[in-house]
Amino acid sequence: MEYIVPVDVHDQIIKANYRLRGYDKEEANQATANCRLAAWHGIRTHNGIKGLELEKRFGSGCASDPLCVAGARIDKQTGRFPAIQTWNANRKLGQPVAVDAMATCMKLADQYGVGIVTVDNAFHYLWGGGYVLEAAKRGYFAYTSCTSSLAEVVPFMGTHPTLGTNPHSWAFPTTDSVGFPILIDWATSIIAMGRVQQYLREGKTLPVGAAVDKEGKPTVDPNEVTALLPFGGHKGYGLALIDELIAAMVGGSLPTIRSRPQPGDGVSDGEKYTVSLFFQAIVPEALTMGNFACGRDQAGNIKAIIDDVLGHGNASCMLPGQVEAEAARRSEAAGGLLFTSAEVEELKRLADQVDIEFDPSVLKETP
Repeated sequence: MEYIVPVDVHDQIIKANYRLRGYDKEEANQATANCRLAAWHGIRTHNGIKGLELEKRFGSGCASDPLCVAGARIDKQTGRFPAIQTWNANRKLGQPVAVDAMATCMKLADQYGVGIVTVDNAFHYLWGGGYVLEAAKRGYFAYTSCTSSLAEVVPFMGTHPTLGTNPHSWAFPTTDSVGFPILIDWATSIIAMGRVQQYLREGKTLPVGAAVDKEGKPTVDPNEVTALLPFGGHKGYGLALIDELIAAMVGGSLPTIRSRPQPGDGVSDGEKYTVSLFFQAIVPEALTMGNFACGRDQAGNIKAIIDDVLGHGNASCMLPGQVEAEAARRSEAAGGLLFTSAEVEELKRLADQVDIEFDPSVLKETP
């Protein structure tokens, strides 16, 4: 069962909670917009509930050494490579940083064909797919990756979690070809930790082989999960390692102590605890010499490729991004954001914290 939460009601609740925690109007607006975009596209693992939980856990809830600082300002630098900017986020809230970074990538791409922004000393930006999706809607091929807040994934053939869930997000400007941007957006673990939290709220069990307990034994009980496993064995492990290696080049520090400040333990002294972000936007025209088969142009060639992939008896196959596009259509048809009863209860708790009247009993149910 899903309930329809009006967009303005959702935004009021989420925005007020960010403002209560000290974030300025622009930060709260941009964070809320990403949370709304996630909910609109059916992303339950990285919606406003998850965003505020992350902020509380590592930001305003850590008075001694917060890893997310309200009102922080970004230091931006351009070196001898004009298409690339390197930023020090100074622990600023992740969503505003990401919005600014992707906009900068697109601006650089307009000038150089490609634009890249790397971000050090960052905070988690929540739903990475949202940033590349918006870029693809504007005609760019976009990519982002990040190191996750915690090392919660056991490397292939290992026993101890030393990697983040480390997502990758790609989006292609394919709306004219298939009706929506193709979006490839995933954590490199079998499931995201946000999914574990969702299953805990919903009283559901996990897929077999996705997680382990404190003794390293497989578990399907979200209450017992202490670590996750990479998808596809060595393949997911390799993709997760990519994020850590990019972070290492940007300036990131040891993954096993990320978001776990323990000064004085002999290991953590002098290390960083923040995440690293990577953004890229490319103008599709910059990728081609124009030598397409059968006189096709680039857009026609993309459509021909997709038609071939989905041909030969594969018409029932789904394209990456189709689930999100269908969720967006459901939200539009419902005239609001769709939440489960457990999520509505959490929204009620958040509304009460900021003295906003929110009565779940008056919400309409989806047909």
